[in-house]
Amino acid sequence: MGHRSWFGRGLSLQIAISTVCTIAFILFGYDQGVFSGIVGNTDFLKTVGNPDASLLGIIVSIYNLGCFTGCIIAFLIADKLGRRKMMWFAMCWIIGGATLQASATGVPHLMIGRYVTGIGTGIETSTVPMYQAELCEASKRGRLVCSEPLFVGVGIVVAYFFDYGMNSVGGPIAWRLPIACQMIFAFIAIFMVFGCPESPRYCYKMGRKDEALRILCDVYDREPDDPNIQREQEEIFEVLNIEAGEYKWRNIFKQDRVQTGKRVLLAYGMQFMNQVGGINLVVYFVPTALQENVGLSRNLSLILGGCIQTMFVVGSFFPAFFSDRFGRRRLMIVGSFALGICMMMISVLLSFEGTSVGQKTSTASVAFFFLYMLCFGASVNCIPWVYVPEILPLHARAKGMAVGISSNWLWNFVIVMVTPVIISTLRWKAYLIFTCTNLAFVPLVYFCYPETANFTLEEIDSLFTVEGKKATAVAKQRKKEGRVGIEGHGGVGVEDGRAALQAGLGEKGRNPRHWEHV
Repeated sequence: MGHRSWFGRGLSLQIAISTVCTIAFILFGYDQGVFSGIVGNTDFLKTVGNPDASLLGIIVSIYNLGCFTGCIIAFLIADKLGRRKMMWFAMCWIIGGATLQASATGVPHLMIGRYVTGIGTGIETSTVPMYQAELCEASKRGRLVCSEPLFVGVGIVVAYFFDYGMNSVGGPIAWRLPIACQMIFAFIAIFMVFGCPESPRYCYKMGRKDEALRILCDVYDREPDDPNIQREQEEIFEVLNIEAGEYKWRNIFKQDRVQTGKRVLLAYGMQFMNQVGGINLVVYFVPTALQENVGLSRNLSLILGGCIQTMFVVGSFFPAFFSDRFGRRRLMIVGSFALGICMMMISVLLSFEGTSVGQKTSTASVAFFFLYMLCFGASVNCIPWVYVPEILPLHARAKGMAVGISSNWLWNFVIVMVTPVIISTLRWKAYLIFTCTNLAFVPLVYFCYPETANFTLEEIDSLFTVEGKKATAVAKQRKKEGRVGIEGHGGVGVEDGRAALQAGLGEKGRNPRHWEHV
């Protein structure tokens, strides 16, 4: 019968699943933020030989290359290990990397530790949103998965102010202890993962029907003959019918009846938008930007930097509670437009540097750093993390997640590498680059990305099976007609959705005899 949950049934089990995913993303945020306050520490710089800006950028950004490598590993083995084992595997990498970093005696030692930790984070971020999305109702999926990036902000703020507090202690402990403390989150996650169930959709995919049915019943606290359980099970069977047969990695971009290749590219593009709007300029380098571009003191820059990071958390509450009501597209479009305006205003206000009003306009630009972080938290921070597992079909979800999240880490690496250079050389013009990227995302989302809010994961497949119509148009039509929401179960209307799905399947999908392979 497979693994039994430690956390009972129904609400208690749902809370446990959400808690372990939340802890994993707090750890993700802590890893992201912990180095922002360490790179200026005197003892740390002495330990790594007082590196120049280029070497320091490599030390920081090699973590992102590790994350990219972790996504590749997830691409290769995620379907073999399953969601739970992949999360456990990720935490082991993070613990090993944190140990190496905290004990580092030189640059090579530290870089290996950063790289190893990054591998774990890449595996973690490729797995956790998918695990949560596959274990919750459609009407709650946006709220639950969007709450994970919210807690990335919590992790960043905790790390930032921990670094700031330890900065006054001095000595090696001021930077070794904050790095080592990430292991606390990893050990808690490992313990909780052992008590949580596997994804039922993964179990169905692997032919473990009895275990999958029991997990569905445990998560929703219903009996196997409950109509809602039967409906969800039938939808999963029908989707697996479209995707029958083992899916090979070489086919990931191949166009098929559910447009897998297009959907993988949409996932990649969504995480691209998450990174190329300038967020890492603020997360990693806002103290540097406030010092070099605005002209503030080091101490004031650190304090304001920490306050700016808190806006990330405050803004993230909005999609965590309202992304299912307002939808994914609307938040991405409005958010990208707002981010572009913020970057444009920062650029305009900093362009007066060296004039009689330069000091006043530079000070005024700080307000738009705050507003940028608030808007990012309320939109582009959270939506990509829920959209990527939603948009991908089940047969390619694990591999597609790895491809999509690899975009995040690849472009994270690029931005972290170039940001110190463009801040110091282009100065106010640097922010115009991110103005353009953010504004370009508005038409991209409008024309290419269909709405996914409140559709079940299986129903999203049906958006891509209507011949001669774009998925964006199909989603709009169904929203307009009110064909969203399985009665009593938080998904899309079963009969409507099944009909649409079977339209893309043909006779094979309509015949229950073809469900036997599941």
